[in-house]
Amino acid sequence: MGSKKLQVWLPVLFAIVMVVGMMIGYQLKDKAAGNKFFNLNRRTSIQDLVELIRNRYVDKVNVDSINQLAASELLSHLDPHSVYIPANKVKEANEDLMGNFQGIGVEFQILADTVNIMHVIEGGPSEKVGLKVGDRMLAVNDTAKVAGVNITSDGIRKLLRGEEGSTVKVQVLRDGVKRDFMIQRGVIPVSPIDAAYMIEPGTGYLRINKFADRTYEAFMLNMEKLQKQGMKQLILDLRGNGGGLLKEAISIADAFLSGDKLIVYTEGENMKRAEYKCSTEGIFETGKLEVLIDETSASASEVLAGALQDWDRATIIGRRSFGKGLVQQPFILSDGSEVRLTIARYYSPLGRNIQKPYAKGKAIYEEELMERYHNGEVVVGDTAKPTGKAYKTPGGRTVYGGGGITPDVFVPMDTTHMDPAAVKLYYKSTLNSYVYHYYINNRPFFDKMKNPEQLTKEFVPGEKEWQGLVSFAKKDTINLAPVTQKGKTEVLKRIQSLMARQIWRAGGFFEVSNRTDPTIQRALEGFK
Repeated sequence: MGSKKLQVWLPVLFAIVMVVGMMIGYQLKDKAAGNKFFNLNRRTSIQDLVELIRNRYVDKVNVDSINQLAASELLSHLDPHSVYIPANKVKEANEDLMGNFQGIGVEFQILADTVNIMHVIEGGPSEKVGLKVGDRMLAVNDTAKVAGVNITSDGIRKLLRGEEGSTVKVQVLRDGVKRDFMIQRGVIPVSPIDAAYMIEPGTGYLRINKFADRTYEAFMLNMEKLQKQGMKQLILDLRGNGGGLLKEAISIADAFLSGDKLIVYTEGENMKRAEYKCSTEGIFETGKLEVLIDETSASASEVLAGALQDWDRATIIGRRSFGKGLVQQPFILSDGSEVRLTIARYYSPLGRNIQKPYAKGKAIYEEELMERYHNGEVVVGDTAKPTGKAYKTPGGRTVYGGGGITPDVFVPMDTTHMDPAAVKLYYKSTLNSYVYHYYINNRPFFDKMKNPEQLTKEFVPGEKEWQGLVSFAKKDTINLAPVTQKGKTEVLKRIQSLMARQIWRAGGFFEVSNRTDPTIQRALEGFK
């Protein structure tokens, strides 16, 4: 069961690492010599070949496709993170790390071939005109029907997003009545902080989902809020964080480290060593700190975790991180396409490069996470023994390079909590759909909830909710009869967490799910 689950999510997780992690080189443009390549006037054999195909080939050929094929094939023989991005995909590829996008400010989900509004962003364009959770979208700009036409999520996003200030007409169905809304698109912020709250008296919890533009700013605002609430020690959660902008990770490391300590340095064959050190007085230089990582924590996450581990500033808890220690820099080509070329490796303060091997090719590299599951590493700590070079921290701890950041405290992946018979609830998003419908049908009850803590006391899913789910799942051809009592209990707990997310988004979800998260519980024990 666990293997199937990982097979489904592995391509998504690797894509996150590829897209998010490789943005780390944006801050290194001025330090790289590679830009000179684009100033050469001499034609190459590749250019000659493309021109020959375009002018002499028997059939009509799309030149852009040839360029993309040639570039992708060439880069595939270098490293797994050097990539080519066609001109029409560059904006989309860069948008996520900018920390915002231009659109109408809603979250949606396609249920039964109908676009349902799951959340309306507070203060956003849609809220201003009166769009509400539960509205079902029928059409966009009169002509583009979006209900009952097998519309995709990407298709919806393309219709709703657009330049700031432009308008879009959206028709929705609410309480059986069609309603039209003219919405002026705006800049929609995407928070890089999933959750920040006091998990126990004196103990703060802060989860960063990516290192995007202005992540440090959001981090500081939340740290100040937690300190005003009496925070003396902190759990910093970097699990699932695929990386991002190097400057943001450096600034956050500076908030935890004192003096002018080295945070990270980068170096490559055609790039001289560049050092990044602490330069300001940190907001949290002395309080107890624990950092959570897992196999999907990558790139900038590893820069931050590695620096804090090397200086004995934090206890690293969880599982070995992804192992991406390569730095990419973007180069814009003449046709507007972009190459993100690996130009350097980054090294922790002790000199560790935690890039995992990729000499056997991209396919083997991508399958490495799956291999950790098959060889038992993610469930048994003894199989995760480091094979890289050993280093000594100032405090005498032994840390390792090569293949990711090895945690100080190992917490295994819980592969027993999901019953095999219930797996389809997650694959088909049936459980999410059920929670959404339950919320819509019981909105007056949930509108009384002031915070996630109240929800955990007054909404405790039981037999009624289970039977409702059993009936709901049958519509998706899912039979829950074989689910064990333990599996049933886990699903009911998940319903509570998902309801918190439906009401309070990511912050509510983690505030509820953290109550039973084994890694969180291990971190809390470490403070005692």
